[in-house]
Amino acid sequence: MQRIAVLTSGGDAPGMNAAIRAVVRKAIYHGLEVMGIKRGYSGFIEADIEPMNLRSVTDIIHRGGTILHTARNEQFKTGQGRAMVWENIERFGIQGLVVIGGDGSFKGALALNAEYHLPVICLPGTIDNDISETDYTIGFDTAVNSVVEAINKIRDTASSHERTFIIEVMGRETGLIALHSGLAGGAESIIIPEYPYDIEKICSRLIRSYRQGSSHSIIVVAEGAASGVEIGKEIKQRTGFDTKVTILGHLQRGGNPSAFDRILASMMGSKAVELLMSGENKKMVGYTDGQVVAIDLEQVCNRKKKIDLNMYTLAGILSM
Repeated sequence: MQRIAVLTSGGDAPGMNAAIRAVVRKAIYHGLEVMGIKRGYSGFIEADIEPMNLRSVTDIIHRGGTILHTARNEQFKTGQGRAMVWENIERFGIQGLVVIGGDGSFKGALALNAEYHLPVICLPGTIDNDISETDYTIGFDTAVNSVVEAINKIRDTASSHERTFIIEVMGRETGLIALHSGLAGGAESIIIPEYPYDIEKICSRLIRSYRQGSSHSIIVVAEGAASGVEIGKEIKQRTGFDTKVTILGHLQRGGNPSAFDRILASMMGSKAVELLMSGENKKMVGYTDGQVVAIDLEQVCNRKKKIDLNMYTLAGILSM
C-alpha cells in the first residue's frame, strides 16, 4: 500500500483534528502518501481532494472541529453517487481509506467496500458516544466537560434566584452525555431515553428538597428522551416553582478537545494506519478496557450501545 486517504463525516467532534494529525504523521513516518478528502463523502464525489504533508497538520491537535470539514450527502447513498466516488478513488490512486465519524459514516464505508473492495478502517468520532463496541468515542469527553462547565455556571444563577433549571443536552437517541454530565454536575434529576421517567416523582423530589431547605435544583434532560421546554412547563404547572430552561445545543460540539480526547484520537489514528498497512479491512478502532483494539465494522453497525443503568441508579442515590 502506497497511498491512503482520510475524511471526516457527519457531525463534528472535538478531537477529530488530533485523529487526522495522527493518521497523516503515522502514514508519512512509514513512507505512505496521504490524501485529505474535504467535506466527507461530498468532497469524495466532487473530487475535493488534496495531498497532505507534515505541515498540513501542524498546530491542529488542540483545535476543535475538523480542518477537512464535514457534511452529510444524500447523493452518496445512491449507487450512482458511490460510482462517482469510485472514479475519484481510481483517479487519485487511493488504496485505503480512513473514515472518522459516526454510524452513518461507517455504513457508507461498508458500502464502498462491498461494491468496490476498497479497504476501509473507521474511527468513532461523535460526541454522543453512541457507537457500540467501544467505551469512548472521540469528542465525548470534551462534550461532557463542556456540559459540566455549563451546569456549574447555571447553578450559580439558580442559587442566586432560587430557581429550578432544566438543561437540555444533545445525544440523539442516547442519554450518555446527560448521564455523565448530570452525575458529574450533581444534577437533582437526570432524564434519559434508556430509562422511563416519572414526572410526578421528579416533582415530588423537588418539593421534598425545597421543604428540606434546598432553594434551587438542576435537571438534565437528554434530547432523545423529552423536550426540555415541555418538562419545564410541566414542572412549573405541578409545583409552582420558578422554572427556567436552557438548551445547550451545538455549544457541546465546539471547543478545544480535552487531553483525554487528544490522546484517544492520536492512538486511534495511529492504529488505523497500522491496520491498513497490515492488510486489515472493515475494522473500527475502538477503546475497550483501556486498550485500543480493532473490531469488526459490521458487528459495530449491527449492535446498539448499552448504557450502564447502575450509573443512573447511583446518580439518583447521590442526588437525594
